[in-house]
Amino acid sequence: MAAIIYGLCALTAVVCTWMLLRAYPHGRSRLLLWSGLCFAGLSATNLLLVFDKLVFTTVDLSIWRNGLSLLSMCVLLYGLIWDAE
Repeated sequence: MAAIIYGLCALTAVVCTWMLLRAYPHGRSRLLLWSGLCFAGLSATNLLLVFDKLVFTTVDLSIWRNGLSLLSMCVLLYGLIWDAE
């Protein structure tokens, strides 16, 4: 059951990334770009979670997951603060 939930979370993040980055060239809103880049990092975080919990069970990837999540949120925060219109 955990594998299904991890997979669905990763799939949801990838779909959100795809929709945000696909909408950016049409709307040219910088917030779409920063949000898409943030979700790309969160998608990678979810994929790392799948690898951490299901594939590499003896290796702890939590530091890498948390670091990537922090970096993704910093990208979005940068976009919200410095690219305000």
